[in-house]
Amino acid sequence: MRILLASSEVHPYSKTGGLADMVGALARTLASQGHRVGVVTPLYAGIRERFPALKQLDLALDLPLGSRTVRGAIWTLEPSPGLTMYFVDQPGFYLRKELYQEQGADYPDNAERFIYFSKAAARLALDLVWKPEVLHIHDWQASPAALLLHHQRKERGQGSTPGLCLTIHNLAYQGVFPASEFGLMNLPGDYFAPAGVEFYGKFSCLKAGLVYADVITTVSPRYAREITTGEFGCGLDGLLRQRNSSLVGILNGVDCDEWNPGNDPFLKHPYSVADLNGKRANKLLLQAEFGLPVNADIPLFGSIGRLAEQKGVEIMLAALEQEIPCANFQFVLIGSGAPAFEKAYQDLARRFPSQVAVRIGFDEGVSHRIEAGSDFFLMPSRFEPCGLNQMYGLRYGTIPIVRITGGLDDTVIDIREDSTKANGIKFLEYSASALSKGISKALAIYNDPGLTDFFRRNAMAADFSWGRTIADYVRVYQTLNERLKA
Repeated sequence: MRILLASSEVHPYSKTGGLADMVGALARTLASQGHRVGVVTPLYAGIRERFPALKQLDLALDLPLGSRTVRGAIWTLEPSPGLTMYFVDQPGFYLRKELYQEQGADYPDNAERFIYFSKAAARLALDLVWKPEVLHIHDWQASPAALLLHHQRKERGQGSTPGLCLTIHNLAYQGVFPASEFGLMNLPGDYFAPAGVEFYGKFSCLKAGLVYADVITTVSPRYAREITTGEFGCGLDGLLRQRNSSLVGILNGVDCDEWNPGNDPFLKHPYSVADLNGKRANKLLLQAEFGLPVNADIPLFGSIGRLAEQKGVEIMLAALEQEIPCANFQFVLIGSGAPAFEKAYQDLARRFPSQVAVRIGFDEGVSHRIEAGSDFFLMPSRFEPCGLNQMYGLRYGTIPIVRITGGLDDTVIDIREDSTKANGIKFLEYSASALSKGISKALAIYNDPGLTDFFRRNAMAADFSWGRTIADYVRVYQTLNERLKA
């Protein structure tokens, strides 16, 4: 098939989280299986310097944004056979220090930045010579493209546009802006209504995708069910219940080439399920790297990610403060987010320097070494559409401790669920005390080397390869294509 993906970040070109990993792996795997694939994404600062083989596409990109016209360009790169990257070049919008915000504050012109990006994606979907059959848009930043192509289809007929697939990576991030920003779409005002993109008097970019995409996917089966409820629907559960017949949950996969403890370039000691000695050696190096006492017998817990309420960082902080004085274990974290959380974790490290080490920011190599060197991985999210770090941990034999929600529930098996395939620890109540019990269970497992080995081997035996995930997406694309041709 011929598929064009649109995402505001794509690994290895840009990244703030799992969205980039997922889209990059999806594109590469689709192309490797013989599909014609394109990916459209902004040309952020640093991409041109890191990928000097970029070539300009002969396609004018003078796009209206309300009362003005903004000029841009498209640069291409072909990283592998069948895969073309399309970078939207608009320096005023994308040559910035960060992708979406600085110092915890969103860029004030994000509506302009990503409506322009969506218009560029829609333009490519219509004008590329290889004629994509499906435009697969990701999250709110690309969702306005669904409305733009819906309007095109409405004016010119069913066969005038590719099929529209939207993937929700996190419903909590909706791209909601003042009503006046809808004018940037240059579309009839009839679309700004409760049945369209209006959301409590404001313009919701994500709602444009939810209403006008032909099919909607989420990144785990449980999350697809959760978002149709008031608890997790973020005000859009009624709309999602209406669209339930077009809603599909597909669990994300893991890029097994990039996340492979047997040949990970970020690790000094490779290892496998058949020989776990390298994991012990990587643990000692990780302790040294973070300035902690180097001792293989001390259980080491790791955490990676955004320091945001969604990730359960407040209950993790409270649980650590409760458990650290009472038990002999270590904790390492790399992440960034709300300044208050950053400070709280740095304060924890200052109070317990022999047990806690924290780095603010993101480093790809460090994240790999935490996944490999830790004994346990803490991921107590309030909600989690899919989550990738717990799957990386499983692949690296690092036992995850997770809350029962979204993709965490779909990927981790507690011993109470299956005593033969248990690979992690799960808890339900969103509280520091529930997580503390999970930490206590982990310490009990660690004190039994045979049980630790049992959990690790089950973890590394789990299959989250992209082959399974790709088959599900291709079925969605094919069904959508057949329906539109009928």
